[in-house]
Amino acid sequence: ALVQLQKSLEIKSRVLGPDSPDVATSYNNIGGVYQAQGKYNEALVQLQKSLEIRIRVLGPDSPDVAASYNNIGSAYKAQGKHNEALVQYQKSLEIRIRVLGPDSPDVATSYNNIGGVYQAQGKYNEALVQLQKSLEIKSRVLGPDSPDV
Repeated sequence: ALVQLQKSLEIKSRVLGPDSPDVATSYNNIGGVYQAQGKYNEALVQLQKSLEIRIRVLGPDSPDVAASYNNIGSAYKAQGKHNEALVQYQKSLEIRIRVLGPDSPDVATSYNNIGGVYQAQGKYNEALVQLQKSLEIKSRVLGPDSPDV
């Protein structure tokens, strides 16, 4: 998969230019593969490239920028770097609330991710607050019988 994604990145960079949102998506996807392989430093390099392009091209308040912060947070969390993960997840949450509104399922995901970090740190009260916010949004927006609740 990685070889194909890298070939795709090369083609997109050449054809669309290095600042294309599609190039940013390719970096993001390559970062995801590296993360799945446990190669977190390589993942973070790719995810950071994606973030930089997205900020430059789409602006700092894009949902794609929020997704990049979220993905970087996930890479940090996977490494056990909880404080760094929280910073990234918080940036993602702030953008999502501002751009998508407080009842977005993406906002619920951000609260869930923040809660997961607190849980991993043993901060169960803080985790519960965040996870409850996520559950409330999902129940309200998706309905209490949704499998995502």
